Amino acid sequence: MAALPFTSLRHPFAIDPARGRVAQEQDYAAHVEQLVMQVLLTSPGERVNRPNFGCGVKRMVFAPASEAVATLAQTAIYQALVTWLPDAITPSAVTVQADGATLLIHVGYVIKARGQTRYLNLQVTP
Repeated sequence: MAALPFTSLRHPFAIDPARGRVAQEQDYAAHVEQLVMQVLLTSPGERVNRPNFGCGVKRMVFAPASEAVATLAQTAIYQALVTWLPDAITPSAVTVQADGATLLIHVGYVIKARGQTRYLNLQVTP
């Protein structure tokens, strides 16, 4: 079965220089990855109309590097993905490693609409 055509606004917001209009995302998997990135990098309280949105990974970078911080980040990421993207993905694995002042985040998830397993590797530094 062929996938249905898909179009959304690209994140981060940009203007397509070739067309002179808002840049669009045509790939659904890339769109879902952008949604996951928004959840991870948005701190609670940052959005006016959704003050609980996000998981605040950027704040955790300033905590002392330890297994406890990595476990806290892992739990916060998993809970945020389950809370904010329940219709889009099913998180399959979330691991976080604290390496000095850097958090190494690995997220595995299944895109529900397509049944695809995808992985996102993110390095967050202060």
